[in-house]
Amino acid sequence: MQMTFSVAIAGASGYAGGEFARLVLSHPDLELGALTAHSNAGEPVAASQPHLAAHPAIAGRTFAPTDVEQLLGHDVVALALPHGASGAIAAQLEQASPETLIVDLGADHRLASAADWEAFYGGEHPGTWTYGMPELVHAGELGRASAQRDLLAETKRIAVPGCNVTAVTLGIQAGVHTGLIDPAAITATLAVGYSGAGKAAKPHLLASEGLGNATAYAVGGVHRHVPEIRQNLTTAGASDPQVVFTPVLVPTSRGIHATITAPLVGDVDAETVRECWAERYEEEAFIHLLAPGTQPATAATTGANTALLQVTLDAARREVIVTCALDNLVKGTAGAAVQSINLALGLPETLGLPVTGVAP
Repeated sequence: MQMTFSVAIAGASGYAGGEFARLVLSHPDLELGALTAHSNAGEPVAASQPHLAAHPAIAGRTFAPTDVEQLLGHDVVALALPHGASGAIAAQLEQASPETLIVDLGADHRLASAADWEAFYGGEHPGTWTYGMPELVHAGELGRASAQRDLLAETKRIAVPGCNVTAVTLGIQAGVHTGLIDPAAITATLAVGYSGAGKAAKPHLLASEGLGNATAYAVGGVHRHVPEIRQNLTTAGASDPQVVFTPVLVPTSRGIHATITAPLVGDVDAETVRECWAERYEEEAFIHLLAPGTQPATAATTGANTALLQVTLDAARREVIVTCALDNLVKGTAGAAVQSINLALGLPETLGLPVTGVAP
């Protein structure tokens, strides 16, 4: 087996690209290659990613322009680009180097439905790649999720999930898969850190606007992650899942805290509900169901490729309440990318991925 794989990153000046670079730098079998950017081309990497500056692989480097010539010749190319920007360069890479493993950290290749893409993103659908969530459960499978891992082990094209989608999917899919909850009446409210909005300078993302403030956005079923959530829950076994999805920007740089509720189906007790989630994730390295009475906190996941869960039954209302916390830049994006890359390269799935957070 090849021992070291070279990795190029397009869009390495952004939050997702920088976090992916951080994980690659600590991975024993990945070696950082070209680092490209658009508006930051020609500038020192350390100016945009100062937390990486002391690493020998970063010191003194500048960003190359984002074009195919810079990305060719690598074993892996990661596209950490805004939605709508990955499709064209991915098509060029596929033609020039079909055997290269290409990983899209953006949205361009996540959706299977061209109609959903056009409705929520606009423009022509760039195509569908293998979905980069190894823990995604498929309808009918038993025990530890394996179908998605099998698909990732055979692919050269990976679409990394949206960070909000990851929190909601990991939170509620166990109940959908087993039929314990009604997937037609799911509500998900997410507190989301500002890094999820990217680095672009916009007035509502300034510290003077965000500090001491919480505000909902993309309310009323218009958020671009809605069709992706529905797609995943359909994969898990729902025939027509419906989700009321409300993200709320909160004054923290990282982290997602999701509260997901759904009506219970059938006459089952709290112990049965908990067993459902415990059995789904008991063998998963990165997903942890916390002890009863303990609620997940975003700070406990900072810098780690973990998702922390709690499931509670509201007996009076007959509703299941799941809370999920994760780092939107690690398990929500860059960590999921590395996890999927490991599978596609035939490496141990957990290789190079941190499971301990940073505190305080």
